[in-house]
Amino acid sequence: MNESNRIVPTSPSSEEYFLEGPQPRRSETLRLFRIVRDLLNGFRGLHFVGPCITVFGSARFTDEHQYYALAREVGSALVKLGFTVMTGGGPGIMEAANRGAREANGKSIGCNIILPFEQKPNPYLDKMLEFRYFFVRKTMLVKYSSAFVVLPGGLGTMDELFEALTLIQTGKIRDFPVVIMGTQYYQPLMEFLQDMVRERTIAASDLQLLKLTDSVPEAMAHIERYAVQKLGFRRVPRPSRLLGEAVR
Repeated sequence: MNESNRIVPTSPSSEEYFLEGPQPRRSETLRLFRIVRDLLNGFRGLHFVGPCITVFGSARFTDEHQYYALAREVGSALVKLGFTVMTGGGPGIMEAANRGAREANGKSIGCNIILPFEQKPNPYLDKMLEFRYFFVRKTMLVKYSSAFVVLPGGLGTMDELFEALTLIQTGKIRDFPVVIMGTQYYQPLMEFLQDMVRERTIAASDLQLLKLTDSVPEAMAHIERYAVQKLGFRRVPRPSRLLGEAVR
């Protein structure tokens, strides 16, 4: 990480203190309410967006990069498959996927994480939500997604990828395809996962729903095989006037 991109503590009330052991009970209670508010914000904000696919990748690629073009094509293809496209809402790969969704006349959602350095939302979002806590945001991305598409990215992308793989391995989620795009970039990672299979730290079946490809049609076929078929069993929620809900 460049020196200019380091996360620097801003004040005694910053969220990094959440992970520094026990805090005064009053602070912990207030933090609990903030966590609940974060969860409620996600539940209400994403309840009516329809079946989603989340696209991950680096914020650092410009619109001239090949991976930006690939993510843009992915966003468009996912809309044509019937999905809402969800990203972290920032630039780079996220912007490209949201842009592709917008150009295909589909829904485009951003789930941003609040950090000490502000991330400007990209201009291709129909809806933008902000979360204070990473674990709440990750819960929302899995809960409201039917699959992940992972393009080249950094530590945050790896975090989301291995979160999904862990939930698949432990049976917490089922029929959840993960498509990794960027074969040259991710080849060392795939070799490492196969090493894990050989060492029996994971089972070959843990990687059954993992697909490595550079082909958008091949990626869509994998998602259609494992995700689209289960959508027929999903109840479409209706807004409640009592709760002041409306589809926007």
